Amino acid sequence: MNFKEKLEQYILTKSEKIKINSNDIKKGDVFIALQGNNVHGNKYINSAIKNGAKYCISSKQDKKIKNNKVIFVRDLIYYLESLAINKRSEYNGKVVGITGSAGKTTLKETLTFFLKKIYKVSYSKKSFNNQLGVIISLLNMDLKSKFSIFELGTNNFGEIKYLTNIIKPNQIFITNIQSTHLENFKNKKNIAKEKSDIFSSKYNKLREKLYLLPNILEEKLIARKALRDKNLKTIILGPNSKKYFIKKVNKNKSYYNFEISIKNKVLKIQDKYFVNSKLINILFCLTFFSENSIDSKYIIENYKYLKEVEGRGLRHTIKIKNKKFHLIDESYNANPDTMIQSIEYFSEINYPYEKKILILGNMNELGKISNIMHLNILKKIEKCKFKMIILCGEFYRTNISKLAKPKNKYIFIENQNEIMKFVYSKIHNLDMILIKCSNSTEVNKFSKEILKLKVGRS
Repeated sequence: MNFKEKLEQYILTKSEKIKINSNDIKKGDVFIALQGNNVHGNKYINSAIKNGAKYCISSKQDKKIKNNKVIFVRDLIYYLESLAINKRSEYNGKVVGITGSAGKTTLKETLTFFLKKIYKVSYSKKSFNNQLGVIISLLNMDLKSKFSIFELGTNNFGEIKYLTNIIKPNQIFITNIQSTHLENFKNKKNIAKEKSDIFSSKYNKLREKLYLLPNILEEKLIARKALRDKNLKTIILGPNSKKYFIKKVNKNKSYYNFEISIKNKVLKIQDKYFVNSKLINILFCLTFFSENSIDSKYIIENYKYLKEVEGRGLRHTIKIKNKKFHLIDESYNANPDTMIQSIEYFSEINYPYEKKILILGNMNELGKISNIMHLNILKKIEKCKFKMIILCGEFYRTNISKLAKPKNKYIFIENQNEIMKFVYSKIHNLDMILIKCSNSTEVNKFSKEILKLKVGRS
């Protein structure tokens, strides 16, 4: 067996060994030297080896690198993809694929959390849902795991069928269809068509089950298409389902009580907060457990230990000087639908409105309708009441003046540093802030800085 064959055998039989950041390397890992925005990963090969890398793979020949742990391949992504497809063919467990406009990562983390109470589970880390992320996730899969859970993302046509061809999920979730990446997709109908490729037999002959909660027209179109496929079991959740739905939501003084109907059996859970997306994820998980003959007690008993995902509603306590305030971090990403959901959720939280501060950043990739969508968000805010709203981003700057007589106090701030200065000077003890924005915005950068001051969860 030559060097290359040993490397490939190592990757195919081991799990969690592939790393793309030399700082993350531990003994026995495999470092992938990628082309970065400014420098090539070859620059970090020596550092990776020093940290314990067993092998390094690069597509850029470098005569200065003479270490026998390094292999050079002509097309790195194609090489890794081929290995990933090979590893997928060796896997005998169930592969779960999750796509949708929003909520993919949270559902993946939630389902993984409960399944890991019983089984060995492989899953994609962070939001690894693009070409490279999916390939790395597959290569890191443990062949001995019972379930492997992957996200499939897209911001343009054809990406879902490409990823589906690689992952070939047996069981599939489509979380929702929302107004994301409209710069490329133009409308929700096109998004629905793109997402539907995940259960097409043309790209995935291993599909068995599809989980859907159809609310809007585009989601119902997906459901109708799936139900026509006789070789696919389509499981409908929600108000239109007789088997899997949320039966009742009640609130007492301290807690919300949720009743969820699973095949005519009513299951009860309690939570201090009512977050609709979280409740839907629990419904998805309970349905998955039911369809796979797994006892729902593992969800009911462990629900209280479930934590929110970073950047997606996680609550923190922040301390600035001698003042402590609450922070709800939803800074990971945003689209018009999730932005409205967050505003409504924040407005309905049982907390004095004169203590609530909303910090909003731009929603990206909306194309020609960006101004309209941001103006609609401002109009939605006007139906609520907050202590103040801090806005940052060109689309808010353009549209804030279009509000005739705003009842809320709006403050436009240029960048993350100015937001931080404002918060330092204006925040009061026990105020509550909700941050919502797209990635790579000034508000997103601000959220990362303010979280360095956290002292615990609210």
